[in-house]
Amino acid sequence: MRIVGFIGLLLVLCVSCGKPSYDHRGRTPLVELYGHFLYREDLQRVIPQSLSADDSLLFAQHYIRNWVEDILLYEQALQNVSGDAEIENLVFNYRKALIMHAYQQALMQERLVGELTEEELRTYYNENLDAFKAESPLIKGLFMKVPLTAPNLRQVRQWYKDGRQSAVENLEKYSLQHAVKYEYFYDRWASASEVIGWLPLKELNLDEFLKKNRHIELKDTAFWYFLNISEYIRTGEQEPYEAARSQVKEMLLNRRQVNFMNQVKSDLYREASEDGEIKYFVN
Repeated sequence: MRIVGFIGLLLVLCVSCGKPSYDHRGRTPLVELYGHFLYREDLQRVIPQSLSADDSLLFAQHYIRNWVEDILLYEQALQNVSGDAEIENLVFNYRKALIMHAYQQALMQERLVGELTEEELRTYYNENLDAFKAESPLIKGLFMKVPLTAPNLRQVRQWYKDGRQSAVENLEKYSLQHAVKYEYFYDRWASASEVIGWLPLKELNLDEFLKKNRHIELKDTAFWYFLNISEYIRTGEQEPYEAARSQVKEMLLNRRQVNFMNQVKSDLYREASEDGEIKYFVN
């Protein structure tokens, strides 16, 4: 690849003008500017593997140019921006937050073992019912989309409204040969907005539409659409446990993590206090 030759040329230049006093820790410098180094390893890491040789060369040239311009702007800013103490404080706080976050994640992965039990989830749900209200309508039912030319549409119109197992089995067999899309969700709650989005309808008030329509048959220039809604929960009504379970799990896990970290910090504070590590300069 030409990029190898380009990097090789940079290496020759850097060897001839580089300062041996720098410890590059096994890395290969390509460019130096005011004591800042761009290394070959850094450049190779960012070059997309899918690029051609010519595109790789162009990418490398642009990357090096941008790197040099950034260093020049940074050095210029150092000479003209006041308030170094404030910036250092921001950098310190950001670094501290990153280190604390990494440590907390490692602690929780190490010590918070074991899955939440179904009993814990249901107990939390029952104790916090007000936190689980449907933010948008939920439905159970069955959806089918077939071409206008599909056979036996008269029977399809009978089957899709019938929730009995025999009718569902007939639809499933029919869908294997003729349906463009078939979704069975009598056994789970689905987002009404997602399901209604499968229909050739313009924007509408979902709650009002679902209150008046449970068996929906529509067609456009190419397809018939059949939707049977067996159950429906309006916006603001109590969200069933089955629909809220993932949210329940997330909230309970978050609470467990918060409690765990609060305990860790409390233990650290107690140990530091007992060891006399904390020195107060005011009463």
